[in-house]
Amino acid sequence: MRLSVIMPVYNEKATIEKIISRVMDVPVEKELVIVDDFSTDGTREILKTYEGKLGIKITYHPHNLGKGAGIRTGIRECTGDIVIIQDADLEYSPEEYPKLIEPIVRGAADVVYGSRFYGTHRVFMVWHYLGNKFLTAFTNVLYNTMLTDMETCYKVFRSEVLKNLELRSNRFDIEPEITAKIFKNRKLRVYETPITYDGRDYQEGKKIGIKDVFPAIWALIKFRFTD
Repeated sequence: MRLSVIMPVYNEKATIEKIISRVMDVPVEKELVIVDDFSTDGTREILKTYEGKLGIKITYHPHNLGKGAGIRTGIRECTGDIVIIQDADLEYSPEEYPKLIEPIVRGAADVVYGSRFYGTHRVFMVWHYLGNKFLTAFTNVLYNTMLTDMETCYKVFRSEVLKNLELRSNRFDIEPEITAKIFKNRKLRVYETPITYDGRDYQEGKKIGIKDVFPAIWALIKFRFTD
C-alpha cells in the first residue's frame, strides 16, 4: 500500500531540509506532499530546490491561510492508499511510519492516532501538557471515546476516509474538527499507538499555545452538534 505524507509548512527554514530527508529515507512506498503556507523566512526558496524531485510534490499558497488550509490542500493533492500528516518541525519521528500504518495495512483499522503520552517524550511545558489533557478529556466525554492524545499531529487514515470528511477549518482547529468527524462516524475503527515526541518550546519555534485551547473547545462543541 502506498503512503501519502501531507506536510503543511510555514516558516520552517531551520528544519525543512532535515525533515524532508528523514521522511524520504523511510523504507516504505510513498509520496511527500508539501504545502507551503506563504513562508517568509526563506523556507519557500529552499523548497524550490526540491521541485521536480521524484516522490515530492510542492504546492505554494498565495498568502497565509493556516495549518488547516494547508492540510486540506494536501488532501486534494495526495494519491496514496494511506495518508499521514507530518509537521515540518522535528517534534515527530518519521521513522515510526511503519508502526503507525501497520494496523491499517493488516486491515484492523481505518484510522490510527499516534499518542505522545504512551511513548518516549521530552518532559517539559506543563501548561501545554495540561491543555492537551483537558482537550482530550473533553473530546472523550463529548464523543464517548477513550483517546489519550486528541491533538497529536500523527493521525493516519485510509485515504478514502480522509477524503470523505469534508473538512472546513483553516487554522489549528483542524485537529478537533478531524477528530469530531472521525468519532461521529461510529463505524470507523480507530486505534492508538505509542510514538516518540521531542517537543519544542516557543524559543525553538513552537507555534501553538494555550490561546488555541478556546477555538479547539468551540470546534469540538460545534462539530458535535452540526455539520
